[in-house]
Amino acid sequence: MRVEHSFVGAEGIGETIERRLWTQGITHWDAFDHDCEGVGPTRAERIESFIQGGREAIADDDLRYFDQAFPTGSRWRLYESFSDQACFFDIETTGLDKRSSVVTTVSLHQDGQTETLVRGDDLTRDDLAGAFEDAGLLVTFNGARFDIPFLEYNFDIDLDIPHLDLMPTCRKVGLSGGLSEIEHELGIGRELPDVDGREAVRLWHEHERGTDGAIERLIEYNQEDTENMVPVLEQVVAELDREVVPDDAALPK
Repeated sequence: MRVEHSFVGAEGIGETIERRLWTQGITHWDAFDHDCEGVGPTRAERIESFIQGGREAIADDDLRYFDQAFPTGSRWRLYESFSDQACFFDIETTGLDKRSSVVTTVSLHQDGQTETLVRGDDLTRDDLAGAFEDAGLLVTFNGARFDIPFLEYNFDIDLDIPHLDLMPTCRKVGLSGGLSEIEHELGIGRELPDVDGREAVRLWHEHERGTDGAIERLIEYNQEDTENMVPVLEQVVAELDREVVPDDAALPK
């Protein structure tokens, strides 16, 4: 689903009215008519205002307009239109408390490329800010409660970028648990199935003690977490499309 198929960004328009429009064949902004059935003049004006702002936002590559207009539970709709701006990222730390623990690695995946910043090497405030410079949409798994606050506290950076958290998004289609559990349910494999968060902490301490291969294994695990979020999100978005759009209202490609 592209943003041009959505009407829930207009004030006072929920999924019920949006479905009513779709079932009338109004499945794209171009098809909207001020006098369409079941909307009324006030709502029609709000929809037209949203569409006008949306066209300007697309022309300006302004993803933030839709992030602010869409309800929180509908932000998954941003992905298909702005996937080129999506930056998937994941962090590893020495513990769960941002005040007493440190970030050991940060992996970012965007435009098919993955990079990892490592504590004691290139994991600095400036390098971290530079790594997020081209990101228009952050994608994480539980990042709203963990990854983003951890980075903001430890590096004094502001990650005020539109954000799609996979954990609550997966729950919308009945997928719960950790990322690896959801991957397993979706049939997404791992090269390092025996490594988890606890092992990642041990690998970091082994690296500090000079153990050969420890940091390479930690980086590989961190990158796998990051890269596997891509197929998870794509499968979840496809399922949400199927659930939200009525069978008799196929959206144009």
